[in-house]
Amino acid sequence: MNTVLDMLSHLQQLADMGGPVLLFIIALILLLWLLLMERLIYYRTTLRRDMTQCLDVWQQRVDRHSRRARQVRAALLAEVDERIDRFLPMIKTLVAIAPLFGLLGTVTGMIGVFEAMGFAEGSGARAMSSGVSRATIPTMAGMVAALSGLIGLAGIDRLGRSAKARLENSLLMDDELETNPAILGEQR
Repeated sequence: MNTVLDMLSHLQQLADMGGPVLLFIIALILLLWLLLMERLIYYRTTLRRDMTQCLDVWQQRVDRHSRRARQVRAALLAEVDERIDRFLPMIKTLVAIAPLFGLLGTVTGMIGVFEAMGFAEGSGARAMSSGVSRATIPTMAGMVAALSGLIGLAGIDRLGRSAKARLENSLLMDDELETNPAILGEQR
């Protein structure tokens, strides 16, 4: 219990040194990773059910050759694609704005430095160092948020593309089976 309180105390000191912009960056990181975890949980659990349902609907069709069958196949793929890509634009946006929040912290910290230089009384050096930490800590936090978000997004994106490719290869048209009989062996 004491260790947790010490850790929270250190986080509070870091937040004080980083200024108010750091709190926004921390909130951004939490939201970013919450969305990434939601996507990962979806890919590992519900996506399999969605793909199985889509495949069942397709395999129950008698007609897999006509123009209408192609439209149904496209609609089934689009429906699952939409579920796979859910929240990805928001995640990409959060990754893109994280460094901008870091730059905002840099600007506000440097304003503090210049104010300290302008007032330059006995505690000018202490005020300047406080402004410098308020300039550098949010910048680093913004970059950490962006880089960790990029790594998470790359993994999630790879999982999504792989699932889309598997589903597309599973929803075969009858004419694809006729032109490539080896597919029948793969399906069994």
